[in-house]
Amino acid sequence: MNKRLLSGFTAVVMLLVAGTGFAKVTGLPDFTSLVDESVPAVVNIRVTQFGDLVRPDDAEGMENPHDSEEIPEFFRRYFDVPGAPGRGTPDREGAGSGFIIEADGYIMTNHHVIENADQIIVRLADRREFEAELIGSDPLSDIALLKIDVDDLPTLKLGDSDALRPGEWVVAIGSPFNFEQSVTAGIVSAKGRSTGQQQYVPFIQTDVAINRGNSGGPLLNMEGEVVGINSWILSSGGGYMGLSFSIPIETASAAVRQLREHGKVSRGLLGVQVGAVDREMAEALDLERPVGALVNEVNAGSAADEAGIRPGDVILAFNGITIESSGDLPPLVGSNPPGTKAEVQVSRMGEEKTFTVVLDALEEDEQGNLLASDEGGGQSNALGLQVEPISADMRRALGEPEGGVLLARVESDAAYRAGLRRGDVILMINNEAVADVESFDRIVASLSPGKAVALRVMREGVTRFIAYTPPAAD
Repeated sequence: MNKRLLSGFTAVVMLLVAGTGFAKVTGLPDFTSLVDESVPAVVNIRVTQFGDLVRPDDAEGMENPHDSEEIPEFFRRYFDVPGAPGRGTPDREGAGSGFIIEADGYIMTNHHVIENADQIIVRLADRREFEAELIGSDPLSDIALLKIDVDDLPTLKLGDSDALRPGEWVVAIGSPFNFEQSVTAGIVSAKGRSTGQQQYVPFIQTDVAINRGNSGGPLLNMEGEVVGINSWILSSGGGYMGLSFSIPIETASAAVRQLREHGKVSRGLLGVQVGAVDREMAEALDLERPVGALVNEVNAGSAADEAGIRPGDVILAFNGITIESSGDLPPLVGSNPPGTKAEVQVSRMGEEKTFTVVLDALEEDEQGNLLASDEGGGQSNALGLQVEPISADMRRALGEPEGGVLLARVESDAAYRAGLRRGDVILMINNEAVADVESFDRIVASLSPGKAVALRVMREGVTRFIAYTPPAAD
């Protein structure tokens, strides 16, 4: 393509962009002023977990696990061979980043940066070093609060991550691989990302280069305000691959307030197990589109149970905030302390209802480890499932569930692809409880051919909904 043609092509593109109303990109931003103002408040954090050091005199008579002919005495005694006399267990060291949030020495970082540390050293941008006190940390939000004994420190201003938009420029400052005060930049890729390990954090996804040692450092918007804390990357090889995740500053700040006041973080608990709503599930539950958090289980005596929420309900909003997917709910609930009164909007087979709940306190989850019967038999049906009664021994092992039938064989390819397996206990079909084999057959007989169906099943002590569309009869 010659220069004249290229110039004309560029002009056409600019006219097209102008005609659409999109803002024209005129050049890359200049981050120099932002970095100059922010770097003094970013710190390097070095942690040490002390080992079990043994003096040579104390090692007399101690059994040495490496005392064998395979390791010459010279190497065991004079080189760093684990378990050699006088060596013991070596210290373990790590490093990360953090930033100053108050001039009197309060510093925010990640929980995983300081986890199990016996000593925490904070190095400021001016090279001064201080031993830090751990005020508190919270593994569920991956936030920790430190304090160093010094005043008149530079600080970073906290911003508003809710105002971030995908495509917006952001900057990270930290110590990747111990290269202190490193600056990287990129754009916001997405918001509200969730993981199974940290379901109470709606992560900000960016393409900013984040590596080992960046953890705990600030993610800044173009005004130099902290909008997130760099936490983790998604990588097959351990290095940056364009998928970086940061904790929203609102989530971090809420955790820090409780850590400072109480030394720990307390979260509200709704008392439900939720799952995703796909296309077939939405059809089965009379929803216009796949949206919300499907209630698979309601814990007995929980806030949800007391309010009247039932399995099969789809939570559409919590305190007026729309729930687009199941991952949106835990961060919203967990951001409120126990005792908070909240409004929960649900869809129950197409009918919208609103419940008032008073949140409980979050506790550790417990899951059973149950074994299914290997016996087959039973009667085939239009769903392509063979079922049988639950034996007395099996019912006791399952914790005495109310009603239900045991899935003995999955004949339907659609059911198998949806996730149904032999040994599942079917408790409900399309929001109607299954009491026994007879009621199962009656419910199945009343189903419309070719229409999606939702089954509430129990597997290894955990209940969930599975939806699929049985093939219509010929």
